[in-house]
Amino acid sequence: MFLLQIDWDPLKYIDLGFFKLHFYSLMWIVAFILGFYVTKRIWKNENETSESLDSLFIYSVLGIMIGARLGHVIFYQSELISDDFFSIFLPFKFKGGFEFTGFQGLASHGAAIGMIISMYLYNKKVIKKTILWILDRVVVPVALGAVSVRIGNFINSEIVGIKTDSAFGVIFRQNSENFARHPAQLYEAFCYIFVFLILLYFYWKTNKSKQQGFLFGLFLVLLWTVRFFVEFLKEPQGDEDLAAFFGDVLNNGQLLSIPFILIGLYFMFVYKPKKTIE
Repeated sequence: MFLLQIDWDPLKYIDLGFFKLHFYSLMWIVAFILGFYVTKRIWKNENETSESLDSLFIYSVLGIMIGARLGHVIFYQSELISDDFFSIFLPFKFKGGFEFTGFQGLASHGAAIGMIISMYLYNKKVIKKTILWILDRVVVPVALGAVSVRIGNFINSEIVGIKTDSAFGVIFRQNSENFARHPAQLYEAFCYIFVFLILLYFYWKTNKSKQQGFLFGLFLVLLWTVRFFVEFLKEPQGDEDLAAFFGDVLNNGQLLSIPFILIGLYFMFVYKPKKTIE
């Protein structure tokens, strides 16, 4: 059984001299490119203009990246606020010497909040429908993007799982370890493929896109339920102050997932829109 375990020691980046091209950053780029392609098909189906699609892409990138970064700092690495403040917003490390790092430390909970805020602003400034109309559609490409991001985490040997003797274990040599861990990043990525396919089915093959909030709620329930259960196989990602406050029964990731699941259930089964999108 142990012979089936994988030794994982890939390159994290390509050194181009003037900066390091991180594969993790490339996976974020892949996520946005795939998301743009899927959204383009949806926008065409909804008879929306290419100009509004271009604006959506800009709002999405800014909202998700800023939200993901701030979420990581607030929930997992709050010491950066006092120790290396400018590294929160810039792809550089200043403490201990100047270094280009890329945007490291991105939290999915923060990305979700950032996406919602950016879509609110996008709706108010550009498309002028309802925020739920937009969210019901953008969650489809977001789910696909989540697959790419988790693969990037695996390449980066971060967000690792707990120790295991399972044949599915991976030895993360980049982390100077000689024992196997659960590849929690790949577990999530695999599950997110199904989240994407389920959302895609409900959008294209049913009338649920006309029920405002349903697809958005379904996305929240599916994605954060996956996150909740995979967290049992993960190592803590940083400070667990929130978990400690609640007695360490659940970790930070799980506690932060529960509100999203409850909000999702509300939009799926309780929320009544003022009018139905025709």
